[in-house]
Amino acid sequence: MKNSMRFVGAVSIIFVFAGSVLAQGPNDNANPNAFFAQNHVPVCPGPAAAGDVRCHARVIADKGGTPSTNTAPAGLSPQQIRSAYNLNGGIASTPTTIAIVDAYDNPNVFNDLTTYDKTFGLPPFLQCSSTVTTGCFKKVNQRGGTAYPVTNASWALEIALDVEVAHATCQNCTLVLVEADSATFTNLMAAEDQAVLQGAKVVSNSYGANEFSGETSYDSHFNVPGVAFTVSSGDAGFAAGAQYPAASPYVTAVGGTSLFINSNGSYLSESAWNGAGSGCSQYESKTGLPQTDTGCANRTVADVAAVADPNTGAAVYDSTRFQSKSGWFKVGGTSLASPLIAGVYALSGNTTAANTIPYAHASSLHDVTTGSNGSCGGSYLCTAIAGFDGPTGLGTPNGIGAF
Repeated sequence: MKNSMRFVGAVSIIFVFAGSVLAQGPNDNANPNAFFAQNHVPVCPGPAAAGDVRCHARVIADKGGTPSTNTAPAGLSPQQIRSAYNLNGGIASTPTTIAIVDAYDNPNVFNDLTTYDKTFGLPPFLQCSSTVTTGCFKKVNQRGGTAYPVTNASWALEIALDVEVAHATCQNCTLVLVEADSATFTNLMAAEDQAVLQGAKVVSNSYGANEFSGETSYDSHFNVPGVAFTVSSGDAGFAAGAQYPAASPYVTAVGGTSLFINSNGSYLSESAWNGAGSGCSQYESKTGLPQTDTGCANRTVADVAAVADPNTGAAVYDSTRFQSKSGWFKVGGTSLASPLIAGVYALSGNTTAANTIPYAHASSLHDVTTGSNGSCGGSYLCTAIAGFDGPTGLGTPNGIGAF
């Protein structure tokens, strides 16, 4: 006998088969392979040109490929993100500064963050000023000034995702958005350096490009003692290969999952998202990383993971028109996972040799053991298994103990 219950306008929906819960989640956030299989498209089309990067966000779209918007949030709320990953309300005992590095400008980012906070009942978030210096928001260009780059609608949606998810995860952390002049490695590395100059202890990066022979020359920008860098692993699956800068041994490479939650927001299960990037680096060694896997002599991507499947993605508010749409989008990609993990590092306060910490505390993670992001003969490089694997690394947060 088949029964179903739907709460219109409520946070969750539940479908019951023969008296047992099959999948449940926020709004249309149920199992994408069952009831709510949906299309999603890249926010930043690619691949990137030589010397450039592309953002790793993907947005739910209609059958014609046009991004879908809603007048109310659809997707994971801040409360559901924190509940699913056992993040204790998202309040750091010692608040720190998270920097978000992106390309181009989102001119409405603070107003959109304010709308996001009001919608979900988060504490008011002020702009940083001479009198407000902590627990606030600040935007600078790659030189630390306020002459912002040109607006780019694709990157504006990426920025909205990054800022809103980082704030949702650590509500009392200061956020500094550093906007690079363009999506080139030269400008983005200048933005990385500026993030450190701004006092960030955690820096989130939701972009990447195919590996290239000169990538190691950029590693120094991430080799900063006492600063944790998180980087999205990619959104095109195993076939695309390891991406840079996720392949850098000085960052925490963040893979992706499909996340399923109970009706009360607690964790139900996860599987590897088929779009998550992973692979064996062509140019980067395991130097400094306690990786012991034997199927890759070089650096293996990813280290850890978080929700990335757009079908189980986050609610994001963006008023900068993206493909003629604005409002509430449902967004995923490992672009969602990176700021989420950045927020977890900020909650823990552990940022020294941050990319090595989860390897010593893997038992404090959700070990994701199902799903795949491509074809690799069943190898752990593209198949979720018990313990370490490419798509999900060591696993996903279960509190802050692994960070």
